[in-house]
Amino acid sequence: MAFNSWLSRLRASSSRAILDVFRGRARSQRRHSSPAQGALAATAAVSGGSDDRRFWLWSSALVPLAVAASAGSLALRSSPEPSLCGAPVVDAGYGVFSSMCVSVGVKVGGKGSTAYLVKGSHKEVPQELIDELVAICGENVTMDYDERSFHGTPQNSFHKAVNIPDVVVFPRSEEEVSKIVKSCNEHKVPIVPYGGATSIEGHTLSPNGGVCIDMTLMKRVKALHVEDMDVVVEPGIGWMELNEYLEPYGLFFPLDPGPGATIGGMCATRCSGSLAVRYGTMRDNVISLKVVLANGDVVKTASRARKSAAGYDLTRLIIGSEGTLGVITEVTLRLQKLPQHSVVAMCNFPSVKDAADVAIAAMHSGIQVSRVELLDEVQMKAVNLANGKNLPEQPTLMFEFIGTEAYSLEQTTMVQKIVSEHNGSDFVFAKDPEAKKELWKIRKEALWACFAMEPTSEAMITDVCVPLSHLAKLIARSKQALDASRLTCTVVAHAGDGNFHTVILFDPSKDDQRLEAQRLNHLMVHTALSMEGTCTGEHGVGTGKMKYLEEELGMEALRAMKKIKQAVDPNNIMNPGKLIPPHVCF
Repeated sequence: MAFNSWLSRLRASSSRAILDVFRGRARSQRRHSSPAQGALAATAAVSGGSDDRRFWLWSSALVPLAVAASAGSLALRSSPEPSLCGAPVVDAGYGVFSSMCVSVGVKVGGKGSTAYLVKGSHKEVPQELIDELVAICGENVTMDYDERSFHGTPQNSFHKAVNIPDVVVFPRSEEEVSKIVKSCNEHKVPIVPYGGATSIEGHTLSPNGGVCIDMTLMKRVKALHVEDMDVVVEPGIGWMELNEYLEPYGLFFPLDPGPGATIGGMCATRCSGSLAVRYGTMRDNVISLKVVLANGDVVKTASRARKSAAGYDLTRLIIGSEGTLGVITEVTLRLQKLPQHSVVAMCNFPSVKDAADVAIAAMHSGIQVSRVELLDEVQMKAVNLANGKNLPEQPTLMFEFIGTEAYSLEQTTMVQKIVSEHNGSDFVFAKDPEAKKELWKIRKEALWACFAMEPTSEAMITDVCVPLSHLAKLIARSKQALDASRLTCTVVAHAGDGNFHTVILFDPSKDDQRLEAQRLNHLMVHTALSMEGTCTGEHGVGTGKMKYLEEELGMEALRAMKKIKQAVDPNNIMNPGKLIPPHVCF
């Protein structure tokens, strides 16, 4: 009875409103950033399906715009700026908030920084290098301003840089990548690897100009080993494309970040997603890599064996390195069997803490859930507004159970009992494929729905993660600050592994709103760190999270990272200015 009531609410309206929000934001974005479709044609046409590639390049960046966070409508200044590498700079013009005081000696991206505009030094790329790149890539090289601006301006991040890449190249093979990197190293010109452009922490910014290496033409499935349940792919293939390829074989790759994310970028940021509670993160699902180092050498990090104790674990060193140590050119991935059966369940709670307590209790019970997702009452209101639905505007938990039909139903019954012991209500579950799709669509469209409340706002998305036992306390404490703020804030959490996101809606053109958003982000990060947590569970560091790393890891760890970076990349050409804070020195 309860399920029929929920399903009727879900089917009472279509998701047209949410698509209208998405399309409206896409149109707005196009007014701020020139389309990339015709950019390569201004210099030379890319052979072999270039129109499809250019359309994909533009459209793939628009999907995460609605799903993750929208781009700020700030003007990009491409004029050269003084380098911050050598001299202290006052991070001025952006004010102060909370306990993060801006003072002389604070560098952009360093400890204490509040800036979102990343500065850097810039020198003209020598014509000799440009000639070498053309010799390597042929027509797949462009210096068109619109294309360079598109690659240098994240489509779903409020972080900006004063410079954009001078050249964009589109290699088609590992050999071409090696030659490109070797040439850039000889000329000491920085490079920035580029994939699906779904990251939100400024990973693909080019603050020092240089060469952007767009890997999206390298998207082949090189080998599928069905009996071994692994696959070898190039880095430009998207996880959704890969799963479409694998489905006829009864296999799938179990990580599910934002649509548009590519395998190479997923490795670089050590991403995860809603299925990480069962299958782990990217570091658990990559068997081996091939990587081009700064000098052009191609390194294979491991064999295809499922386990190995041979030498340093170079695979895990590269995963999460965000392009600062090398360019990934090949990935061997673990695969999973498509589940025989699944059940999706949903229930409501009087408070977010009650919902978090149930997620923790379910994990402690030994139930093998594949997803545990939490949405607060503000997020549920956004879902209703975006879709014309009439769902209870209360903190909500969503579960997915997989396995045999009997096993899935047994797990569902066990969780239902736990829910009843923690003030839960309206427990409903679905086995029918269409009914499951309707229920799960609530979570899939959650981030899109946020913009239905404030269509002209941008979003700052937090990404803290804590040990599971601290999750309820962290969310409860954060909710007090979020509810007291004048900004609209929603909570969406991967509650099964202690990772939660807050979508903070703000107008980036108003300093008071931007600083308030940063204050809330700062508060949640430091609360998580005080609970032995992390500033980023799955989004990565980029430029946005560098300022928190000393508190989280300690200066000794950061110095060790910098020594590794200097050993592998002595000319500092590999995505400079990312991951390692600028104030780290020997």
